[in-house]
Amino acid sequence: MLATIIDGAHEVRVEHVPDPVIADPTDAIVRVVASCVCGSDLWRYRGIKQVTPGSRIGHEFIGVVEATGDAVDAVKTGDFVIAPFYVCDDTCVNCRNGVSTSCLAGESWGALDRNGVQVDGGQGERVRVPLADGTLFVVDGDPVRTEEIPGLLSLSDVMGTGHHAAVSAGVGPGDTVAVVGDGAVGLCAVIAAKRLGATTIIAMSRHEDRAALAREFGATHVVPERGDEGVARIRELTGGIGADRVLECVGTKESMDQAIRSTRPGGMVGYVGVPAGGPELPIGRLFGTNVGVNGGVAPVRGYIPELIDDVRSGRIHPGRVFDLELPLVDAPEAYAAMDERRAIKVLLRP
Repeated sequence: MLATIIDGAHEVRVEHVPDPVIADPTDAIVRVVASCVCGSDLWRYRGIKQVTPGSRIGHEFIGVVEATGDAVDAVKTGDFVIAPFYVCDDTCVNCRNGVSTSCLAGESWGALDRNGVQVDGGQGERVRVPLADGTLFVVDGDPVRTEEIPGLLSLSDVMGTGHHAAVSAGVGPGDTVAVVGDGAVGLCAVIAAKRLGATTIIAMSRHEDRAALAREFGATHVVPERGDEGVARIRELTGGIGADRVLECVGTKESMDQAIRSTRPGGMVGYVGVPAGGPELPIGRLFGTNVGVNGGVAPVRGYIPELIDDVRSGRIHPGRVFDLELPLVDAPEAYAAMDERRAIKVLLRP
């Protein structure tokens, strides 16, 4: 089968690798229908995060179960499934506490497992899924239609992550919300804020196409400025006070500073940007303004049941963040397009 491999900065290739096989009775084999490139993959692609040459890459996919181990009960051959961006058993104390990203038995796609065996990456034709009963979400009901594929794929990461930012910040009816970041997660955070009842949503974006999509998703204002000018503009739009909730969806020192300084006294920052570039928390400022900071890696597996009906019914349209679709063999171009900001998010089909 074909799978995507990363060797180093700007070195991505697609090559033939052995087909996955059931290695543990809790495994399943999934034939991938669609996968994608994530903004967090770019930290490795750009050389910001260390890469082991020959590593598998990709952590978002949906597909059809082709085989299961003897201990798999909840997932059946032929099921259409969503795989979150991590492996979890959905039974340990951390999973039961709603933090399945900290599963005591969890693994990461493309990384080495506890036995030193590499877990498959999501950007391939097939994937061995450990802990299949806990990891995979089975899509029930009508057969999945082709037009539903992008929306369902968004639930493996970006829609749930944007939702986590909004939930972490405590977004509720009538709130004023600012979103820092206009990538796929930031745009999904706009959707989430609107869905949870925010009435004023300020999207920070310098890119005309992304700003237009943010408005379609529910943004009432777009702020292109950054730094002091960006903070001043948000305060101007909020009566000189700042936003009730600010959603940080980038992960750099600058984006976290922008988020905190754009929040009103007593407000809350929900952050989900994967840390890169040294985000810092100014404790003195937080103490003096009673601004709170909450968030982290999004436990998206637990959000899928809450969000999937809205996606399938068309009440929300997170699949629109995929503005480029390519065959898997063109994965190197997918990475280049996102790195060069020629695409918001690229969907890959085998």
